Amino acid sequence: MDVKEHRTAYVNSAAPDARCAPESADEAGAPGAEAPEVRRFWGRLGLPGLVDVHTHFMPERVLHKVWEYFDGQGPLTGGLEWPITYRETEAQRTARLGAFGVRAFTSMLYPHKPGMARWLNGWAADFARRTPGCLHTATLHPEPDVGAYVREAVEAGARVFKSHVQVGAYDPADARLEQAWGVLTEARIPVVMHCGSGPAPGRYTGPEPVSRLLARHPKLPLVVAHMGMPEYEEFLHLAERYDQVRLDTTMAFTDFTEGFMPFPRRALPRLAALGDRILLGSDFPNTPYPYVHQLHALERLGLGDEWLRAVCHDNAADLFGL
Repeated sequence: MDVKEHRTAYVNSAAPDARCAPESADEAGAPGAEAPEVRRFWGRLGLPGLVDVHTHFMPERVLHKVWEYFDGQGPLTGGLEWPITYRETEAQRTARLGAFGVRAFTSMLYPHKPGMARWLNGWAADFARRTPGCLHTATLHPEPDVGAYVREAVEAGARVFKSHVQVGAYDPADARLEQAWGVLTEARIPVVMHCGSGPAPGRYTGPEPVSRLLARHPKLPLVVAHMGMPEYEEFLHLAERYDQVRLDTTMAFTDFTEGFMPFPRRALPRLAALGDRILLGSDFPNTPYPYVHQLHALERLGLGDEWLRAVCHDNAADLFGL
């Protein structure tokens, strides 16, 4: 069975763990239906809620284009069948996160070409102002004015940046980004970067371009999205080498991802040792499974409640001063 067949089989069948089985359409449409299970998860750990560093909010017409791309099984999705679990209005999605007890989240957005980032940053600043719990998010792309608009976003209160090397098709070590990385390093603002080669490789994905970036900016607060899948161990190595490198859990360890880009069991001790630099990420609303499955996937790693408390709340709370 090839990768695409495996994913189709997953989507069309119940997950092996009944706790992680997708809800019905009716249940998924009710904001409160999944919420009690999510709240039980963090309540059992004695947490005040969750902090999710990888959630997507963007202008509605842009988000709908993203959903259309997933629906069409475009090449950047690896050609996988990828139903969007939370295909809802912006108000419904923010209400759902509130019902889950997500006390802080991001509005990850990204340009696929030059000339978009400044406009997206303006939208994101407005979204953060009108949305309780949203960490003001901004983005960037290698272009002549990137240094200027990154500084503008920082001065406007941006608290986290999104860099999407795969979609943007750019080298993170591109010389045009030098000033921007310097501004973010000086301001100590984290950058969540999709730089791993999953679910499909890009021209500049993988650890090598990021290694070149960190050689020049070793104190850049970098959050490697998706645990760097599938180059998990290489990105763990960068976190071990650079004390400002973190990784987010987005889609890692789930049944969906384990079927085609499994996390190596031999690396679990390294994951445990880096427990203070692993952050909860979900990819909400764009996941092909319920939100709670990401939490259960972390729990079943067996790394203990202290590790879960740090990953699901405390590490990000410390990073963002919550």
